[in-house]
Amino acid sequence: MKKWKLAALAAAAVAVTGVAKADDFKPAIVFDMGGKFDKSFNESAYNGAEEFKKSTGIDYMEFEVTQVSQREQAVKRMAKKGASVVVAMGFAQAAAVEKAAKAYPDTKFTIVDMVVDLPNVQSIVFKEHEGSFLVGMAAAMTSKTGKVGFVGGMDIPLIRKFALGYAEGAKYANPDAEVFQNMTGTTPAAWNDPTKGGELAKSQFDRGADVVYAAAGGTGIGVYQAAKDAGKFAIGVDSNQNYLHPGTMLTSMTKRVDVAVREAFETAKAGTWKPGIKVLGLKEGGVGYAVDEHNKSVLSEDVIAKLEQARADIIAGKIQVKEYKPN
Repeated sequence: MKKWKLAALAAAAVAVTGVAKADDFKPAIVFDMGGKFDKSFNESAYNGAEEFKKSTGIDYMEFEVTQVSQREQAVKRMAKKGASVVVAMGFAQAAAVEKAAKAYPDTKFTIVDMVVDLPNVQSIVFKEHEGSFLVGMAAAMTSKTGKVGFVGGMDIPLIRKFALGYAEGAKYANPDAEVFQNMTGTTPAAWNDPTKGGELAKSQFDRGADVVYAAAGGTGIGVYQAAKDAGKFAIGVDSNQNYLHPGTMLTSMTKRVDVAVREAFETAKAGTWKPGIKVLGLKEGGVGYAVDEHNKSVLSEDVIAKLEQARADIIAGKIQVKEYKPN
């Protein structure tokens, strides 16, 4: 009995030690404008954080930015609260991360979609133009009018990168394809304006487009609804959005933000997190396109076969997809 009690106490001590270690690790994430349930970029990040939580039992601190002025305060507050790693979502948080990283040099910071060159910052960027090239091909090969559209969110170089890759892919599949492009706005409000997104999509449909790709955060929801109402096709972005309107969503350009967030948490916990730049494209599985039960009836096997060949050719360097370079 005495030995049993000692063994039980030892086991309890090990269990308590394990909990203590989990308690010592405090991950945090700061979502950007549009909210964590935007069904796109932020929500993908949220899903990655939730996957980490479910697999480890460790909760995370979070904050949703609703005003530009909140970014720096939110990132710094997480560090001040003792966060082991702070993940900041979006290019617009670069200045906030830079200031926080300098103020808290012992805290790890990961920023998604922008590069901040500091010894305690990990920058994760994606080759969105590669994934957009593939869905541009899908649009052009599916279109019956030879006219396809693109609706971007905030007019910034990152979204121009999506647009250029999409147009290149469309022209690769059909050199005579016509590509319409509209940006929603020039302020962060452009990420969460479904009404404007719907209006822009309708105007492109009126000009003859029958497939429209949205890279616009929550604004894309209006684009997809407009496509459904008009009996046209839409292409989702970041997350797999095929489920939103089965039969309307031709495919989605997937950007594995969820994986980036989960791995930032996991590596920080394991002690293998490293600063520097991580670039994720087709070769690394960072971008791609979605095929599932929701779009298999509209994305033909022939189109998929051609997309897979193009994917292989891009990875092999046989197809060079241009990356947008601001003037």
